[in-house]
Amino acid sequence: MSTNKQEWQDSTLSRVTQRFPERRGEFATDSGLSLDTVYTPEDGSAGADSIGYPGEFPYTRGVQPNMYRGRVWTMRQYAGYATAAATNERYRYLLENGQTGLSVAFDLPTQIGYDSDHPLAEGEVGKVGVPICSLADMETLFDSIPLDRVSTSMTINATAAVLLCLYIAAGKKQGVSPDLLSGTLQNDILKEYIARGTYAYPPRPSMRLVVDVFRYCAENVPRWNTISISGYHMREAGATASQELAFTFANAIAYVQAAVDAGLPVDDFAPRLSFFFVAQNNLFEEVAKFRAARRIWANIMRDRFGAKDPRSMMLRFHTQTAGVTLTAQQPDNNVIRSTVQALAAVLGGTQSLHVNSRDEALSLPTEESAQLSLRTQQILAHESGAADVVDPLGGSWYIENLTDRLEAAALEYIQRIDRMGGAVTAIEDGFQVQEIADAAFRHQREVDDNDRIVVGVNQYVTETPPISGLLRVDATAAADQVERLRTLRRERDNMSVQIGLARLADAARSESANTIPPMMECVERYATLGEICDVLRQVFGEYEPAGGL
Repeated sequence: MSTNKQEWQDSTLSRVTQRFPERRGEFATDSGLSLDTVYTPEDGSAGADSIGYPGEFPYTRGVQPNMYRGRVWTMRQYAGYATAAATNERYRYLLENGQTGLSVAFDLPTQIGYDSDHPLAEGEVGKVGVPICSLADMETLFDSIPLDRVSTSMTINATAAVLLCLYIAAGKKQGVSPDLLSGTLQNDILKEYIARGTYAYPPRPSMRLVVDVFRYCAENVPRWNTISISGYHMREAGATASQELAFTFANAIAYVQAAVDAGLPVDDFAPRLSFFFVAQNNLFEEVAKFRAARRIWANIMRDRFGAKDPRSMMLRFHTQTAGVTLTAQQPDNNVIRSTVQALAAVLGGTQSLHVNSRDEALSLPTEESAQLSLRTQQILAHESGAADVVDPLGGSWYIENLTDRLEAAALEYIQRIDRMGGAVTAIEDGFQVQEIADAAFRHQREVDDNDRIVVGVNQYVTETPPISGLLRVDATAAADQVERLRTLRRERDNMSVQIGLARLADAARSESANTIPPMMECVERYATLGEICDVLRQVFGEYEPAGGL
């Protein structure tokens, strides 16, 4: 019997591998971390203090002492298409089928601040999300959905402040005061410059809008999560797990520092910060990533920013399964991929979850495929046993080793970005974009060379019949949206709208004014999203990426 790992490798393992060589020369995680054949106590860990107990610093094992034994994660299926009325029907369908929170997908014109009748919006209205141009649209979107009893997540960034104002105003129309609203605003503009591209203004005035939201919500909407700092889109663009962690937290540091520099006490706003990560295919690496994320954030907030409130150190996050892994070939395989990814999120301790649907590589999901994705969450919650124990993989020598290595790799990146002057400067220099591009190239080359198997794409390829009944957005939906918008402009008090827009412009020009109160005035007077964003473009300018790309 071997007394240590080296002795076992030299004797027991080597005898077998000489006769039956391993199927790859080297095993590694999706992010390139090399893997031993087996892990033992000799592989070490950062120590018991860095693991701790659930609900206690550094929260490696979870932010709540009993996690899902008390309440399972919020089940959010991201949805939005065609019109506010059509999307409202989908929301009510999902709520009737057991969804416990809403997640709004906005169309591209809404994301970058153009009304549906703008020339740049042509062909994009309602295609990848719901078009929201005014308070009238927001009222329709949440018709018969009580906003004091439903938590809403809104995936919106460049125009996040405007959509928050519209949501607050819609709540008031229902008789719900802002202090009763709960939900999350993505509001993470920095990752747009790195990985996604739905920006409007340059980085520094955009950061001002983020801080304005922090300040306004701390005073008026205390239950609202004012930002969801996102690694998801950077990972979808090709980042590794350690890059996802590092670039997300470098951005988070920039947001916190900007708020502190603006005079906000850290413990006044930090408890409402939240995060958004992807769950990729490598089950164990993803679980370790989520555990490392909690530990990194707890130490950043305590040691770097001097937070005293434990809630400021607790990393709460939403997870979405990986859209980039969905394949048009053999689309039923996507059900298995999304289930494995969802399990990783649950084992890693997520606070809310969206599971992608089998047909999303081909179209927006149908009601049937969205229901299947919701049922995947419900089966994991109530039938798998995964929700019955807190951090069930904690203490695994393999998991603890991966957690430590991902943490170390992420911290090394964060230190590099610090030396550059922080996330904003690194973005302006193109650092994160280049690092992600290099990682994406390596990944694709592995797929092309068959070093990385994608079932149904480069191995186990078969002819499969096309999926029938895909969801298609009717072309008349855009025309109807434009007509409603033009009717609104004819019937509202346009003098009142112009007064409100002028006040917003004055606030934007001021170095000390908060832009949110005059923005609230504008939306309540039925100013449109495009009109509000045009005012801010005139004051802040528009972002032009390096090289004009």
